[in-house]
Amino acid sequence: MPAFDPKAVIEGRTPGRARVGLTVGIVLAVICALAALGADLLESLGSGHHSVAPFLIALPFALLPVPLFVALVLLLDRLEPEPRAHLVFAFLWGAGVAALFALLINTAGLLFITQPALGTTNGDYISATFGAPVVEETLKGAFLFGMVWRRRSEFDGPTDGIIYAAMVGLGFAMMENIGYYIEALVRPTVGGAQLLGFTFVLRGVLSPFAHPIFTSMTGLGAAYTASHRRAWWALPLGWLGAMTLHGTWNGLSKFGFSGVAIAYAILFCVFIGLIVVLVKDRRRIIGLIWRVLPGYAPTGLVTLWDVQMLSTVDGRRHARTWARATGGRPAGVAMADYQLAATELALLHQRADRQVIDPGSFAQRQQALLSLMQLARGAFLSHQPEPPVPPWAAYGASGLAHGQAFAAPMPPPVLPPDGHYQPGGAAPASWLPPQPGWQQSPPPQPEWAQPPPSPQGWPQPPPGWQQPPPSPPEWPQPPPPQPEWPRDQQGPPQSPRYE
Repeated sequence: MPAFDPKAVIEGRTPGRARVGLTVGIVLAVICALAALGADLLESLGSGHHSVAPFLIALPFALLPVPLFVALVLLLDRLEPEPRAHLVFAFLWGAGVAALFALLINTAGLLFITQPALGTTNGDYISATFGAPVVEETLKGAFLFGMVWRRRSEFDGPTDGIIYAAMVGLGFAMMENIGYYIEALVRPTVGGAQLLGFTFVLRGVLSPFAHPIFTSMTGLGAAYTASHRRAWWALPLGWLGAMTLHGTWNGLSKFGFSGVAIAYAILFCVFIGLIVVLVKDRRRIIGLIWRVLPGYAPTGLVTLWDVQMLSTVDGRRHARTWARATGGRPAGVAMADYQLAATELALLHQRADRQVIDPGSFAQRQQALLSLMQLARGAFLSHQPEPPVPPWAAYGASGLAHGQAFAAPMPPPVLPPDGHYQPGGAAPASWLPPQPGWQQSPPPQPEWAQPPPSPQGWPQPPPGWQQPPPSPPEWPQPPPPQPEWPRDQQGPPQSPRYE
């Protein structure tokens, strides 16, 4: 039986196909980053010091805070983490392609347009306020344009747009800071360690997220465009917002301390707004998990207890820790894949609800994710010394506690009557875990009783969840069995990922 590629399923790409475009893009971005570093080295050599020392001092100062900032960004991306290769590409695009071409275009505009026409002082100000924001936000936003064009499915909501934009912005800011730190060291009469320290505090400590915040405006537009039909207007609108915010930040610097204070106040308000967006989006994803996944209980892959575990970051982390403790690293990897596949399954229904995926692609993706959940569950169980009793599930009533799965009818993409998640009421009895002594047999049709309260430390589900109405005519219920559903009696697909 051919190998099954869990990472390809999670990332939504064709298994076995080489990611040529991504590889070429990363290589080109690295080459551009090296070229930008070469330009900084030439600036250091061409200064009054005629030495590489300013470059060698500036480089570690620019690199020093980057790991912390990247870790903070990734901390926001735990519920449905983006592919690491794409995040690396985003960072390198900002540090390489965007930084290099911004340096070339901004310098050319300054030397050949604004300074000859307006003089040195006014030319510098006009370039910084009106020229640089257009150039830099266009180059950084080009990555997000490309993601919408080539990898639209990666954007499930505003969080994804902010994460990718932040990684591009961090890469760009890192390379830009190298130039600023070199300039602080070599500036005639006033340059030196004291000016370097002031510049580092200003750019590396007080405003490290300026570029990520600017580009997040484009990221929000890209995410909305990718996750909604006929919403291409949102991408240029976000790009315009990024340029406006960037230009305002640069322009206020001319007005001394009061201007800088206003700029920081504006940036802080936008930062708070982005945090609110991230919190609301996390709640939206949790609501999707509660709305969608209980409908898959008849497959035997998920129960209400599993939905509880999947609906919190802490619950998922505890589950992975428990899996590694009981079955070693392969069991932990399998648990992580199970969680990601379940989350992607919930988000798949959202794309169908918004009509950004056709019924055929929906069914194909649905089957691939269910296959991955079954594979991960089987790999997890194969590394357990005895039948596990998940700590989040009473009586062991979890899709991960047994090895059976069923070719049950698949839930179609539907919304509640008013189109929104509705709290209140009681969960259908057929979705609740069984009492002790119940034994499963295909197809599972037991009378499940109301479970006791969740164990201490595991969150209660929202107060009641109402089953969605029948699917509309354009999304007909597929008859069981599903042709691509890997039945247990045929043996699960194999993957070296869990060995």
